[in-house]
Amino acid sequence: MDLSKLLIPGAVRVIGQLTSKKRLFQELGELAAQAYGMSAAQTIDGLQERESLGPTGVGHGIALPHARLEDLTQIRGIFIRLEKPLDYDSVDRQPVDLVFALFAPKDSGVDHLKALALVSRTMRDQAVVSKLRANSDPAKIHAILTEARASQAA
Repeated sequence: MDLSKLLIPGAVRVIGQLTSKKRLFQELGELAAQAYGMSAAQTIDGLQERESLGPTGVGHGIALPHARLEDLTQIRGIFIRLEKPLDYDSVDRQPVDLVFALFAPKDSGVDHLKALALVSRTMRDQAVVSKLRANSDPAKIHAILTEARASQAA
């Protein structure tokens, strides 16, 4: 499994500022609908339901919101870079500026966990994170993310 199979170029966005986690989830839902034809409402509900179990802000300005959804046939990713960090209730209480959301079919089992682990490893790579923060072009951000794991695997 690699990120190029989870994240298409049209699912990467740079946003200036969002006012709340709820607004971020709405943005993720809209982007999921545009990029993958997913239901925005189901996507938002899934994210909020998962977030109610505990925050998905993993620290160092990074959030990995995720949800398992009905009517989804494969794992899908969305990446948003915020130009102005957002208060997210992260484990380290730091605001978030890098958000990699994952959506998996309800019955995806271990594949969902493998995808989440892959994204988590990628987002722990300081060189990748620095490049992501230094770029505002969604195409470049997509290339950084999808090439990051490939070059480490080689």
